[in-house]
Amino acid sequence: MSIKAEEISALIKKQLEGYQDELTVAETGVVTYIGDGVARAYGLDNALSGELVEFQSGTYGMIQNLENNNVGIVVLGDYTGIREGDSVKRTGRIMEVPVGDNMVGRVVNSLGQPIDGNGKIETDTEMPIEHKAPGIMDRQSVDEPLQTGIKAIDALVPIGRGQRELIIGDRKTGKTSIAVDTILNQKDQDMICIYVAIGQKDSTVMQQVETLRKFGAMDYTIVVTAGPSEPAPLLYIAPYSGATMGEYFMNKGKHVLIVYDDLTKQANAYRELSLILRRPPGREAYPGDIFYTHSRLLERAAKLNDKLGGGSMTALPIVETQAGDVSAYIPTNVISITDGQIFLNADMFYAGDRPAIDAGTSVSRVGGDAQIPAMKKVAGTLRIDLASYHELESFAQFGSDLDEATKAKLDRGARTVEVLKQKLHDPLPVEKQVLILYCLTHGYLDKIAVDDVLRFQNEIFNYFDDQHADLLQQIKETGKLPDEQQLTTAISEFTKLFTSTAAADQDQDAQQA
Repeated sequence: MSIKAEEISALIKKQLEGYQDELTVAETGVVTYIGDGVARAYGLDNALSGELVEFQSGTYGMIQNLENNNVGIVVLGDYTGIREGDSVKRTGRIMEVPVGDNMVGRVVNSLGQPIDGNGKIETDTEMPIEHKAPGIMDRQSVDEPLQTGIKAIDALVPIGRGQRELIIGDRKTGKTSIAVDTILNQKDQDMICIYVAIGQKDSTVMQQVETLRKFGAMDYTIVVTAGPSEPAPLLYIAPYSGATMGEYFMNKGKHVLIVYDDLTKQANAYRELSLILRRPPGREAYPGDIFYTHSRLLERAAKLNDKLGGGSMTALPIVETQAGDVSAYIPTNVISITDGQIFLNADMFYAGDRPAIDAGTSVSRVGGDAQIPAMKKVAGTLRIDLASYHELESFAQFGSDLDEATKAKLDRGARTVEVLKQKLHDPLPVEKQVLILYCLTHGYLDKIAVDDVLRFQNEIFNYFDDQHADLLQQIKETGKLPDEQQLTTAISEFTKLFTSTAAADQDQDAQQA
């Protein structure tokens, strides 16, 4: 069979017509060191800080150090497949994570990849994990309350939307419980919640996810987790990834609550990375930029002005102390960045006063601006009452002869402590908080036995739900106290019906006699 020259030339011409010149240029380097989640590479002269690079094994890394003859790379994932001499190439992209509405209700890792076994997350938007915080002119003052549902917080250390309120205390004093209860209370509040678990045991995170799912809170929550078995880089970037997911919603005019649990473990991971990268250590072996690490993260929480949509991101960072020492390096750093702190006292916790919020040490720098007028009115003297009670309590144990005024203060203080106690995962709507605090500050509880205070509280709530739901609704809708005459009449009616345990026992004894 003979092949004609014309056919060959026609075939070549056809091939040339469809030819496309696809020249790709990639800057590659060589791995000179690998270990402990960190790599060094030679040859990436034009690399950028924070840029994503790809190793020969397919694993990604993020450039952290730029030095004269090499770059320090933190490996985002398993580094056991990387060897010295392997090639590594620039991607030209800054480290990004997926964001979007489809992330809500899912459990993801620091890279935004799903780890809950519910399949792939369909989202086509990605945002850089590092983003400049909103400037002064892009913000507005914090004045919209974020209700936590916890009486001791909403009355004494109120949190506003766009605020950064630190939760600080020793281990096992209920820090995470306060954050989780706050998330539970955001149901039907048009709030997106993000819970970032840094270095928490997988079983603990699973427990929190189950709690959120049980109370229907996963419908508006994203859980970002970096477990203790994961490389330090993933623990370090977890809060930044969470903040980016929150910023997506904030920029759309929505309200976001983000919990960082906890920044102590993130600081430890960053210290580990910095020491392996041979950065000079400072106080407690932390690198010199540890303050900047936290400040650039927490400054991203803000209340945006109306021109930018009026969205907000409220941050609740958690920091663990050792033996109540708030003057340690990381606690003082974060206290100076945030707008107040909720300090949890270990002694109060073990004495059964839970949540163990120390009213004397806790403070909110936004204060009454983040309270509804009704709450501001009933909780005005609460902090002073508590402080004077604790002061008198320590004196009263030495002397038996007390004057009537001191006794009255001690009695009121004991009832205040009792009222501020609250069960786990039982957040209270603000109108009911106002009701019980009104009863307390107006002396309706003075004649009730301390042991009966919580029963009085539960029964008055049921009574008002049945008989005076309109008064509660009024507080909820207007934020102000209803007509005082109506309110005092309703409370007086209930106190006549309420029988204390002691009185009931006396009646029973009389009947038996």
